[in-house]
Amino acid sequence: MKEKIRFILGRIREGRLQEMWRQTKWIYQYGRRYGFAMVFYTLLGMVGTVVSLLTSLVSRDLVDIITGYETGAVVKTFSMMIGLNVGMTIINLISSYASSYISMKVDAEIKADIFEKILVTDWESLANYHTGDLLTRWGSDAGNISDGVLSFVPNMAIYVFRFCSAFAMVVYYDWTFAAFAFLGMPVSLLLSKTLMNRMVNNNKRSAALGAKMSGFNQETFSNIQTIKAFDLLKLYVAKLKGLQREYITMRLDFQKMSMGTSLVLSTVSMLVSYAAYGWGIYRVWSGSISYGTMTMFLGLSGTLTGALHNLTSLIPTAISLTTSAGRLMDIVEMPREDYSGEEDVERFRERYRGEGISLKMRDVRYAYNTGTQVFENASLEVHPHEIIALVGPSGEGKTTMLRLILSLMPIQGGEAVLYGGDRDPEDGSGMRVALTPAARRLFSYVPQGNTMFSGTIAENMRNVKEDATDGEIVEVLKLACAWEFVEKLPDGIYSMVRERGGGFSEGQAQRLSIARALLRRSPILLLDEATSALDVATERKVLKNIMQDEYPRTCIVTTHRPTVLHVCTRVYAIRDKKCVELGEAEIEDMERNF
Repeated sequence: MKEKIRFILGRIREGRLQEMWRQTKWIYQYGRRYGFAMVFYTLLGMVGTVVSLLTSLVSRDLVDIITGYETGAVVKTFSMMIGLNVGMTIINLISSYASSYISMKVDAEIKADIFEKILVTDWESLANYHTGDLLTRWGSDAGNISDGVLSFVPNMAIYVFRFCSAFAMVVYYDWTFAAFAFLGMPVSLLLSKTLMNRMVNNNKRSAALGAKMSGFNQETFSNIQTIKAFDLLKLYVAKLKGLQREYITMRLDFQKMSMGTSLVLSTVSMLVSYAAYGWGIYRVWSGSISYGTMTMFLGLSGTLTGALHNLTSLIPTAISLTTSAGRLMDIVEMPREDYSGEEDVERFRERYRGEGISLKMRDVRYAYNTGTQVFENASLEVHPHEIIALVGPSGEGKTTMLRLILSLMPIQGGEAVLYGGDRDPEDGSGMRVALTPAARRLFSYVPQGNTMFSGTIAENMRNVKEDATDGEIVEVLKLACAWEFVEKLPDGIYSMVRERGGGFSEGQAQRLSIARALLRRSPILLLDEATSALDVATERKVLKNIMQDEYPRTCIVTTHRPTVLHVCTRVYAIRDKKCVELGEAEIEDMERNF
């Protein structure tokens, strides 16, 4: 017997209950910050229970006075009843306000915290999640937790207090009525146990399918131009309807089970109530209790049954909460980026503000999670007032190299450092900084594609430098050859940019993105195919402007067009997992064969 008990306890520790307990503790790291408000809410609920019990007593006395069972002041008793009901109404209003306050505060705090943690999560790990899934977890799951925080511990305390106080009152006046409160308990517990596993699986499936639908919608609306261009309207409508059918089928299957459970519970509750009514009538008929006492007992019997059902209903609430917590924990427990060296990086930046910063990659190795080796002993070097180009066929690793430089992905071997000026102080005579997430403040980056945000041009620019003047914005627009079209707009730099750069051509949006990167005045500028939508003359002009700028900027460009390579100081080709510096002859040969 002892071995069996030990085995069962071991399974509990290893199983779902342990996981739910861990998720519950995670939820209440937020709830406990509002401990005072939650205690206040719990006390209000208990006070409301006491007022409700007093109302039952006053109601009993009023019925007994009216039926002549005992004498008393009808007006006074009636007034007390009204006063208690008014008090109960006020308590309910205050309790509702406290509930809303806690829910909104917890919701805001959870979402802000999760938002921040998602932003500092390791980029490579985060890239495994669809944007729609992240939005669902951040929005729906966080909202579910904030709405349900009060439905767990505080309400559990309130329901337990309500049951115990009502039970004590029933026992005090007539213990026989107390038995009716327990008649339906075995059925409720049995059904709750059956429901638990079904609810866990259903909640997980529901959340996963909800995230899938959210991702589908997000991708569809983001790529509506492509869908129209390929005439895929019918296909995508059919896909949506398929997802909807799948979701509806899943929800209806669970609804059928819930309906059956509710039917059984309602039937049991109805039988218990009728039994209590019959027993009350018999007790009145036999002269054991008065009509007023019978109505009080019937009311208290309902309170006891309701409290038990409420406690049982906390099981699905707990499952829903812990399921949402588990989905959020999947995100926030992923590896975090290390920003611990920010102060050192800032001192490094200030020290070399006037002479610029160089970048050295030596014998760098990197392989994708799939095992594909991208770089093996790859090396490159770039100094202030230089532009180097990275060329090579698509898929060979140009963008990956920039991501390694930005520490979006960690190098797996070799050395990647920054140093001041154009001479590496390997002898310790100057400062060197390793490439880490903290070093990103030294970079400006223009990735492939359209990266403009909705808002005005000026707002887009000031995203990277909040205190930028209009004159500074115009200056960088000129450097990026963007002022020639911006000045013709009716509102100039205060013209609106729609989502994903809408309202501007790809070439115009690229020039705006370059201008924004220049405005940040970071020591190192990374351009990832950032001039691909420009004509050759404009592309060369933009790069020459960057070169001729007095600011000691270091620039790395990836390009598939060799026509601008003569503007660059050096050209590296990515070959055989290495960065090979090209000579003049190879560059000219690339231009001829382009």
